[in-house]
Amino acid sequence: MAVTAAARVFRASQLPAQPGVCGWAALLPPRSVTPALTGAITADVTIIGAGFAGLSAARELQRRDPTLRIAVLEAGTVGEGPAGRNSGFIIDLPHEVSAEDYGSDRGSGHGGDPLQRSRDRVLVQRRAVSFAKELAAEQGWGRETLDARGRHHLAMTAEGDRHIADYAAHLVRLGEPHDLLGAAAAAEITGSRVFTSGLYLPGAVIVQPAAYIRGLADSLAPPARLFERTPALSFERRGGGWLVRAPDGSVETPQVILANNGYAERFGFFRGRLLHVFTYASMTEEFDPARLGGWRSWAATPSSPMGTTLRRIEGARGDRLLVRSRYTFNPSLDVGPGTLRRAGALHDGKLAHRFPALAGIGMAYRWGGAMALTWNVVPAFGEVETGVLAACGCNGLGASNATASGIAAAETLLGAETDLTRVYRSFAAPRALPARPLTLIGARATLALREWKAGME
Repeated sequence: MAVTAAARVFRASQLPAQPGVCGWAALLPPRSVTPALTGAITADVTIIGAGFAGLSAARELQRRDPTLRIAVLEAGTVGEGPAGRNSGFIIDLPHEVSAEDYGSDRGSGHGGDPLQRSRDRVLVQRRAVSFAKELAAEQGWGRETLDARGRHHLAMTAEGDRHIADYAAHLVRLGEPHDLLGAAAAAEITGSRVFTSGLYLPGAVIVQPAAYIRGLADSLAPPARLFERTPALSFERRGGGWLVRAPDGSVETPQVILANNGYAERFGFFRGRLLHVFTYASMTEEFDPARLGGWRSWAATPSSPMGTTLRRIEGARGDRLLVRSRYTFNPSLDVGPGTLRRAGALHDGKLAHRFPALAGIGMAYRWGGAMALTWNVVPAFGEVETGVLAACGCNGLGASNATASGIAAAETLLGAETDLTRVYRSFAAPRALPARPLTLIGARATLALREWKAGME
């Protein structure tokens, strides 16, 4: 990244690369990609990144002002980046993998009493849930794209059982509905007898993330325009606004929304304030539903934030299971084939342990996805230059937090006063990380420790 004081030029030092083949995208028909940007255009707002944050911002801007000329620049193909590689939980209650889980003990970063912080997080995440449900209803999507049946939260150990009980007690204090599950109920849902307790949380929605993000993109109407395979290479001051350059075109615009999560740092923003962590998933081949009891469609988060997320996906020709586990600290934003292979071997073991009835069923797809975390577990949000608003730092809960950040960015840009903008104004700025060698050693050691402590979970 190069910044010239007089001209204010911000150049991308790295473009996104995606490790592995994402099963969610592979299950869908090939996408009819929108044309790349060619030539010079103008727009009222230019959004860099077509993931949960960028597309939610575009959608909310258009909802509030349908006349806005919005240009969305996506470096790759919609649904094949981190948004489509998500596990698909748009949750309404706080239980996330965040920077706090990678070694910070400094709290959530925006003050107030813990109960109020929890209520604010619920407000943020619930705004994302309502956004998704309204979109699905308008677009007429079926349960294969968005399922509002809620999520389960499962334990496999005595420590996990204690976490479930503590979490349930916290939900009681918040006044939130939930059902405690015993081992028999967990087995009835999952078809596995390894789970010892659980919670049912009715407020979450579960999405097929690649289908959802494609549908969100396709819901935009003119004068909004989406340009796929159009990486933003730089943006620079031009008069009272900005000139955003792409390989074969440019956009002149007064307002820019940075919705590219960790890659905002590659433009020079939030340097030394973002932790770049990858998480990994594998998806099985199709199997005969008769081989595994339980429900044919369910989604479960683990009692430990560093544990194993599971989903069963019902299909017309057979079912599949998704296993998500393993976290690596990758400040280079690159993942090698060896890392993906080792994560896959871990997934194979977890599948075999939890579902012995599926012995011999292999994995069809394996992939990794990037997360951007902040040390004090707050979004990397707000005006970073005049006319440039960042909606980054998902803190490991991209479907919920990134959606809410995109909505908050749109509301902020238009000057709307809402409960969501109130919460976002209350967040502290992302804290500086320790010196790079300490961050590297500390983050990797903490990841290893937290995964070890999660154990079987």
